[in-house]
Amino acid sequence: MDYDAIVVGAGLAGLVATVEIADAGKKVLLLDQEPEASFGGQAWWSFGGLFLVNSPEQRRLGIKDSLDLAWQDWQGAAGFDRVDDEDYWGRKWAEAYVEFAAGEKREWLKAMGIRFFPVVGWAERGGYLAEGHGNSVPRFHIVWGTGPGIIAPFEQRIREHRKQGRVDYMPRHRVNELIQSGGGITGVRGSVLVASTAARGEASSREVLGEFEYHAQAVIVSSGGIGANHELVRQYWPSRLGEAPKRMLSGVPAHVDGRMLAITEQSGGRIVNRDRMWHYTEGIKNWNPVWHKHGIRILPGTSSLWLDARGQRFPAPNFPGFDTLGTLETIQKSGYDYSWFILTQKIIEKEFALSGSEQNPDLTGKSIRKVLSRALPGAMAPVQAFMDKGEDFVVAPTLAELVAGMNAVTGETLLDFEHIERQMKARDREIANTFTKDLQITAIRGARNYIGDKLIRVAKPHRMLDPVNGPLIAVRLNIVSRKTLGGLQTDLSGRVLNQAGEAIPGMYAAGEASGFGGGGLHGYRALEGTFLGGCLFTGRVAGRAVVKELE
Repeated sequence: MDYDAIVVGAGLAGLVATVEIADAGKKVLLLDQEPEASFGGQAWWSFGGLFLVNSPEQRRLGIKDSLDLAWQDWQGAAGFDRVDDEDYWGRKWAEAYVEFAAGEKREWLKAMGIRFFPVVGWAERGGYLAEGHGNSVPRFHIVWGTGPGIIAPFEQRIREHRKQGRVDYMPRHRVNELIQSGGGITGVRGSVLVASTAARGEASSREVLGEFEYHAQAVIVSSGGIGANHELVRQYWPSRLGEAPKRMLSGVPAHVDGRMLAITEQSGGRIVNRDRMWHYTEGIKNWNPVWHKHGIRILPGTSSLWLDARGQRFPAPNFPGFDTLGTLETIQKSGYDYSWFILTQKIIEKEFALSGSEQNPDLTGKSIRKVLSRALPGAMAPVQAFMDKGEDFVVAPTLAELVAGMNAVTGETLLDFEHIERQMKARDREIANTFTKDLQITAIRGARNYIGDKLIRVAKPHRMLDPVNGPLIAVRLNIVSRKTLGGLQTDLSGRVLNQAGEAIPGMYAAGEASGFGGGGLHGYRALEGTFLGGCLFTGRVAGRAVVKELE
């Protein structure tokens, strides 16, 4: 054998698996088709949010969380209904992951130098009953340093292992085939691509320079996801979410195309839950794109008025930050694949953040001074740049001018000023009392009972049509593709299963390729902060399982 193990894909899950195996003294080959500039994969671009349960950060903010509450929330979000087949292993992985998030996850990361922003975010708030979808409490812990801060300790460990000869890292090596022998997987074959100077996230050349073949006792596939392959997204789009959007932005680089999933399936691996996916509804076109159709997600607070393409306010609980897929379904069934936020200057200053490491230079750069500047008047610099240059933003002093600008953006006259004005006046009348029948205003007031939201996330309720709170702002929101929730079905050791439910010797999967565990530990919906966490957990489990098999 050339190596003890081969890891395919240098994203977060692949890095974690590589470190676990090399830490045990084994020799690992890490392969990736992209140039070294893209080391770390999608995780580098992330906001760096991690799902933790009953953490010190939560307790300091007065948040009462527990394993039981988190598991209740997870089951309500996942809605596992294929428990005898496609959900069998996913549910087991979910239970193990929630226990990990409530147990050793934080200390394990802390031991590697990872630290967290002190204010815990409240993502996917749900808005249903106690056993329905959503986080009952804030659990979104932002890593100090965002996505690059998560990658850094693993990158450092791999660099040390490379010096000591335990890890060989080969970028521009594209796997085309998993080698099968004796009923198991014993290696990989593929193409060496020409060297590329493409920057991180940019499309790189697919010109072939040569071929390669390497053998090992175990192969871990950690290159998964179909988010940039819109044809595949539409092919597997579930009818429960309405028709697939004709127009989408991409929240991931072009190489996230599902290619390695197909190769693993051809080698006997079983893919389950293909119809489960995670796409965002608050996407804006990047005015300074890195990849094709580059979309950025707005991380909104709770106050923006959300309207469909014809200007009709969405019903409860389709409020910003409450239920991603529920709102996606509502949008798609409206007959259009976009929607609108209307908000005020006061709201955008307090509530708008943009997802991604590059859109949060203060947190990514670990600058306390810049973080504190968020409290100053005015929108954050990256948000202001979109207001100034983004094609999806309209800013106006009056509602009549705003609606005219919104119609100009789409080139249609779908929006009627009087219809929108009536709804906004009705909404503003509900502000007079601290109690109201408008459930969004009730949700805003409820959110501000949490000190983290009150301080930095949710604006004080106010009349949107009062000029003192202006100018008015409208944002066209596009669907932005992101994650595959299904994937290769794996047992609790990360071993890939075949159609008969048997583990394929020598074949493992981790990260998005495995549906973040078992072929879909999220079920139908995510609680957020669980994609990076799923990569960390599955990479750790698969790496340790390979070590155990080798020994």
